[in-house]
Amino acid sequence: MLQTEFEFTLPKGYVDENGNLHQKGLMRLANASDEILPVKDPRVQRNPAYLTIIVLSRVIVRLGDLQSINPGIIEKLFVADLNFLQDLYQKINGGGSSRVKVTCPKCGESFEEEIALPGE
Repeated sequence: MLQTEFEFTLPKGYVDENGNLHQKGLMRLANASDEILPVKDPRVQRNPAYLTIIVLSRVIVRLGDLQSINPGIIEKLFVADLNFLQDLYQKINGGGSSRVKVTCPKCGESFEEEIALPGE
C-alpha cells in the first residue's frame, strides 16, 4: 500500500498567538492541483517565492493541535522549520528513491545505502 501521509517533528516549532508550541505534524503527498492552482494566486504572481508558502499550507494536514493550516501559519514559521518542511516535501514528492543497493568491495556483502540526489 502506498504511504500518503508522513509524520514529522519541526526542529523549532510553531508558536501560536497564545504562546503554545506546535512541533509534531502530518504532511500528505501533493497532487497536481497542489502545485498548479497556487500559481494563479495573486500573492504568487507578485512574488514567486510565495508559492512555497501556499503549497505547504495545502499539504500539511495537521500541526500540533491545529487542524486547519493556512498560509498565515506557514509565514510565521522559523526559517529552520520552513527549510525542514521544504526538504520533507521534496523527499516525499520527489518521485525517486534515494536508496540504492550497493556491494561492499572488501567483503562482498550487499546492502542499501542512502545517496544524495541532484538538487538535494
